[in-house]
Amino acid sequence: MKLLLNGVEWYVELTGEGPPLLLLHGFTGSGQTWQPLVPTLAEHHTLIIVDLIGHGQSDAPADPARYAIEQCVADLLTLLDHLRVERVDLCGYSMGGRIGLLLTAGAPARVRRQILIGASPGLADPAERAARLASDEALARRIEQEGMEWFVDYWAAQPIFASQQRLPVEVRAAQRAQRLAGSAQGYAHALRGMSVGRQPSLWAALPVIVTPTLLITGALDEKFCAIGAQMAALMPHARHVIVPDAGHAAQLEQPEIVAQAIIAFLQEGSVG
Repeated sequence: MKLLLNGVEWYVELTGEGPPLLLLHGFTGSGQTWQPLVPTLAEHHTLIIVDLIGHGQSDAPADPARYAIEQCVADLLTLLDHLRVERVDLCGYSMGGRIGLLLTAGAPARVRRQILIGASPGLADPAERAARLASDEALARRIEQEGMEWFVDYWAAQPIFASQQRLPVEVRAAQRAQRLAGSAQGYAHALRGMSVGRQPSLWAALPVIVTPTLLITGALDEKFCAIGAQMAALMPHARHVIVPDAGHAAQLEQPEIVAQAIIAFLQEGSVG
């Protein structure tokens, strides 16, 4: 269904039964990227599956300022209000994980538990943030100039996704088709507004985030395994799980392992 959230139409799908679980995809993804996990998760939870702004079937407005990560968080809180969901469990991957963590940090009363897959709290070093912001702006311009075919192939070839080359041909083809269904404007502006270089760093806030948190990283994703270990050491109620034989998108490469880890975590009374 399409819902108007703060002046922008978002595509939202509800499925399953049980406590609400909000699913937030990564950059160039859509709600469809959660499909490998949906049959298992929907047995235990009512899934709130969104296409983030600029992605999937949601609007891709022309104003780049509308894509600011803080505005995205505000939209998601408006969505929960519209659905009359007071508290929600949250699961976000990569960019969706950063958005989810920002939501939890800013509105802790609205999130019961959170799962972050291949996600980070941002960049603590201002120089690193500035360099990343400039890099993402340059890529956004190339997307606008060279178009979707070029960008989708360029993005899939990034080293962080190398392990996905082992996935079945039909899985990779479906992922490519899903990315191509997006818009250059949406991806470019999302890259600008939700860049890890633009978002506020949450590293200093981690010790005061008491929301029970499950951090999931793929064993082949060394960078985010290190980030996950650092986050778990700083957060008072976080656990870090490393998924074997998986890269950055562990939920795509090992969906059953990830789905079972999510369900087990959400059903726990507490996390140590």
